[in-house]
Amino acid sequence: MSQRIEQLLKTAEDNLSAVSDSPRLDAEILLAMALKKDRSYFRAFAEVIPDDSQQQAFQNLLEKRIKGQPIAHITGQREFWSLNLSVNEHTLIPRADTEILIEFILEQFSHDELSVADLGTGTGAIALALASEKPGWQITATDRSEQALKIAKSNAKQLSLNDIDFKTGSWFDAVKNDCFDVIVSNPPYIPTKDPHLAQGDVRFEPISALASGEDGLDDIRLLITEAIAHLKPDGWLILEHGYDQKEAVRQLFEAAGYQQITQRDDYGNNPRMTAGQRPANS
Repeated sequence: MSQRIEQLLKTAEDNLSAVSDSPRLDAEILLAMALKKDRSYFRAFAEVIPDDSQQQAFQNLLEKRIKGQPIAHITGQREFWSLNLSVNEHTLIPRADTEILIEFILEQFSHDELSVADLGTGTGAIALALASEKPGWQITATDRSEQALKIAKSNAKQLSLNDIDFKTGSWFDAVKNDCFDVIVSNPPYIPTKDPHLAQGDVRFEPISALASGEDGLDDIRLLITEAIAHLKPDGWLILEHGYDQKEAVRQLFEAAGYQQITQRDDYGNNPRMTAGQRPANS
């Protein structure tokens, strides 16, 4: 039996409640995709009955989500800093909480010219957000995954942000002889045996972009240690980390001699970012 839009959404929301933290939003995104409409269409035309092919297309999308596939992988897109980014199974799905890194950098640096490295760029989210706000900045984006860089480059082209220097390599291998005013990264920081890796959307994301050693800090340790040689005088290192890693990460920054160490919570009031300035005598 054909259903009105409001009925389709209510049924889908009920079906998705067991697999999603945002079942209504997921249902609306998938129905919008099936109908090739904006979500605002549903408010004005809640009584419309989509045709059979549209309803079947919606059911097919819904079944993928019920099986656990992330919305971003089903739609092939995710918004970050008001930028519409393409995503796939080779990249980490950008999260809104990572935007606090962008906010911090823009607040800290009002310069018209600045050199920034986004290490482990994935979809290019951080680099592209900064490039969209500061076209005069010299931005380098690196990733060890060729497939991830392909997506990042495609996103840059789609957004006409064509001045980013993309480089292939693991962490500082891609920028061996370079120094920057700012180094920023959203590195892997989940412990390799964390049960959450087998739950939710992260099941479909590359493990190399998520997990980092027994305590989740292997890559963060490397970045904190090696960044010093790649930061200009007074340069800053800015890292995203797990909600329960605040004290451990601060101690790593302090042990390496960083100054002006600053930490921030994400939009859910969970510790999420630590930044520090290069040691003066390094």
